[in-house]
Amino acid sequence: MEQYVGLDVSLKLTAICIVDRTGKIERERVVASDPETIAAFVKSHAPHVARIGLETGATSTWLWTELNKMGLPVICIDARHAKAALKMQINKSDRNDAVGIARIMQCGWYKEVRVKDLDSHAIKALLVSRALLVKIKRDIENQIRGLLKNLGLVIGQAIASHRHKCPPTEPGFCNWRSSGRGRRRDDDHDGDHDQDGISSEADV
Repeated sequence: MEQYVGLDVSLKLTAICIVDRTGKIERERVVASDPETIAAFVKSHAPHVARIGLETGATSTWLWTELNKMGLPVICIDARHAKAALKMQINKSDRNDAVGIARIMQCGWYKEVRVKDLDSHAIKALLVSRALLVKIKRDIENQIRGLLKNLGLVIGQAIASHRHKCPPTEPGFCNWRSSGRGRRRDDDHDGDHDQDGISSEADV
């Protein structure tokens, strides 16, 4: 007789429910959220398992990949669709959610989600980490610029053919002060030209 398994997964524990083809509960257990532990329980108590269901979540990719490698017919279903079915239950708990997922597998009322392989997730992790580091670097630079402006120091911009440069005596920094007609530098390099013939005045 075919059997159907529902998994309600959390970070530490997983509630497992096994039902028969009529939806009758045969076995329930709470085990550690480990693929080998889950597979051992399913293989020992559901030798004729037809479908194993779990919702999309933080660890669903890892569990789906490992259980699939062990030859189990695991299916990842959309958590939003599962929620629509499970909210009809009176009591909301991990045990009841596992029972509901098992019965969803038994009746076939679910939408399967395609699970990406681990290589795709590794590439995504690298891209997201790089974007985060770039943002942190930019935020630190802007914070330093803001702090130094209070001291009258303006960090020079990147040197380019169309940009002015800072004085050679203070590479990377320009010291400004207000005058009657506007702003000027404290040093005597006003009007100097570098080797390329570009004025040495820096941007504010």
